[in-house]
Amino acid sequence: MLRRALGRAVTQISACSCSVTNPMVLRFCGTSGLSSSQEESVARQMIQYALSHARSQKSGESYAQAMLVLEQGVSNFQASSGDSGEDAIGVLLLAMSTLLYERGELGDAIEKLQMVHRLEGASLLVRVAALEGIVGLRLENGEDNASRMQANNYLQLLKGSTDTQASFALDAVTSRAKAIKGLADLATGELNTAELSFSDENTNLEEGKIQKGNAVLSYGEYLHATGNFSLAKDLYERIIEVFEAKDGFDYPYPAAANMVPEEVLLGATCGLGQLLSQSGKFNDSEELLTKALNMAENHFGSTHPKGRGCTYLHCPPV
Repeated sequence: MLRRALGRAVTQISACSCSVTNPMVLRFCGTSGLSSSQEESVARQMIQYALSHARSQKSGESYAQAMLVLEQGVSNFQASSGDSGEDAIGVLLLAMSTLLYERGELGDAIEKLQMVHRLEGASLLVRVAALEGIVGLRLENGEDNASRMQANNYLQLLKGSTDTQASFALDAVTSRAKAIKGLADLATGELNTAELSFSDENTNLEEGKIQKGNAVLSYGEYLHATGNFSLAKDLYERIIEVFEAKDGFDYPYPAAANMVPEEVLLGATCGLGQLLSQSGKFNDSEELLTKALNMAENHFGSTHPKGRGCTYLHCPPV
């Protein structure tokens, strides 16, 4: 079965043009901000096949087959591409981390993201996506202090970067870096420090700025936790409106694990439901929390912890 799955992937990739748009990749790994080299096009096609296969069955076997396809891709690029293929390798590793996360294997997911961070030839967009994912996973795992240290590394990476390829997206990447640092500070109770990471200028969810989704959600969570329900409600609603309108396609930024666009939408829906409950609007709250639960069940499956309730990073406590 594993050999046949790999064979199908190779056959599909060989038959496809490298210019084909792959919505499954954009949906779950957000690679449209990358350059369109042949290596990255092939990597995106491998990811499209692997992710669609894993999620079509949501079984241990289908995920194992998907991981084998991605691992083979990494091995091939390592053997043949050198530094020119490091973005392709990084994108494959981001996708592997996402699959591992969905199976509840947080430690292994972090390990894959750390491998991305060590790819010195990879673009800033790919490397910061890995660091953001590491911070998110450590927060979800209760490693709050470690997450703050990692978030500081995230900011240092931006300050020391000479990557001109990412200059067009530097504003959005910087916003995400500050926001994940603010979220880590919030988790450790450092409210004054967290406040410095957020501003309207850096968290506006403008047209064409959907890549700031994680930053806006983190800011909403900060406002929610500090009692500014009105503005938090506005941000949650804007996130839901924009991300639902995208219908799962064309996300212009790389992301992994619990920082992918589905998690942003799920977190905003759950956060708004809990905020409405705290505001005494129990019927509206129940409707939104039920919607969030159904979204989680559909994406993760009913046996996954996230498929059984709002117990994840992007969900402020009631």
